[in-house]
Amino acid sequence: MQIQYFQDTDTLLITFNDNVIFETKDINENTIIELDENGNVVSMTLEHIKNFANINNLSFQQFATS
Repeated sequence: MQIQYFQDTDTLLITFNDNVIFETKDINENTIIELDENGNVVSMTLEHIKNFANINNLSFQQFATS
């Protein structure tokens, strides 16, 4: 998984895997998802991210399984 922020366009790109992109869907004017041939999400693009998220406070937590 890879998370990239492009400051010049205020865009957040989250890539979940390296599958070949088969289809792109516009969810709304700020959200695009890319799917593989089985309908699994490959990546998600969020435009104008600062309008609805605090990008300066991005964190990641991984919890151990019991």
